[in-house]
Amino acid sequence: MRSLRSRLRPILAIGAVGGAAVLAVPVVLGFLGLIRWVDAAVLVLLGALGGAVALMALLLLLLRRTVKGLSGSVSTAMDTHSRRVAEALGHDRLEAAHAMDGVKERLTHLRDHSLPKLAREVTHAVTVQGRNDYEQQVAWTELREHLDTPTFMPPLRGWAASPDVMRLLVRDIDRRRPGLVVECGSGSSSVWIGHALRRAGAGRLVAIEHDARYAELSRALVASHGLEDVVEIRTAPLTGFEPGDGEAGEAGEGADGGVRRWYDTSVLADLEDIGLLFVDGPPEATGSQARYPAVPVLLPRCAEDAVIVLDDASRPDERALGDRWLAENPGLRRTEEAAEKGAHVFTRA
Repeated sequence: MRSLRSRLRPILAIGAVGGAAVLAVPVVLGFLGLIRWVDAAVLVLLGALGGAVALMALLLLLLRRTVKGLSGSVSTAMDTHSRRVAEALGHDRLEAAHAMDGVKERLTHLRDHSLPKLAREVTHAVTVQGRNDYEQQVAWTELREHLDTPTFMPPLRGWAASPDVMRLLVRDIDRRRPGLVVECGSGSSSVWIGHALRRAGAGRLVAIEHDARYAELSRALVASHGLEDVVEIRTAPLTGFEPGDGEAGEAGEGADGGVRRWYDTSVLADLEDIGLLFVDGPPEATGSQARYPAVPVLLPRCAEDAVIVLDDASRPDERALGDRWLAENPGLRRTEEAAEKGAHVFTRA
């Protein structure tokens, strides 16, 4: 725009001077009387009109050249911008291609390695779970038919013992008919064991429970099945455990140095000649190897042919405390039974 104005200034100046000269000639001639004033006026008008036409032609020519130059500049700028855009797009396309290659590699790895491995793991988990579900259903059905229990029995599995472990206990009760069964823990299993003892025609169950509220619930459950004459639920709060022979550490300490807590043993003072001991408590959350004291405390109160069943034996803590039982009592032997949560059976050799 500045270039156009700089070009117009001299042209307008020249046009103004030339136009003034052309217009002055008829005026001077008229003043001198060489021509009439009417003719002078016509000549002035024609001169002005001709000057305007000439000026317009000159301006159009100049404007055309300016537009042409501007068009060339715009074209050059567009070419430069297009080239830069193309270069940028090319760089972006290259980066996008590299990124896509990386995605393809990850997808290929996922397809060839991760997905098959995940599929195998899921298939294995589903297969194991399905097999467990089937086996527990078979055990449940066998228990119901064998014990001829009421229609509404308390559920097993989960926090409660699984049907396969309960079947193991019921078989031992049928075979040996122990006079006294002691259960560390209480709940659904207490009712099932109570029905097994009633069917056997002899024996009683003493279940030890550390939680007073849960003990009341267990008593109510036992009463609802009419088993009060067979099953006794005793509340025994967890207290500092005094180690006997074979327990490492100071009094009240576990092998890991933590405080050992177990059932209040004063509640167990009258228990003698235990024929079957089912160790399913205290809960794992109460401490490391929480069930360890069962053998140091209760083995001296067991009959010579007593059977000790440890539930949840697939857990590291339970396996470790079972190893300690064997190390500290050379007369014990262990049999590992196939069960959903693991079951170890200990007897005197």
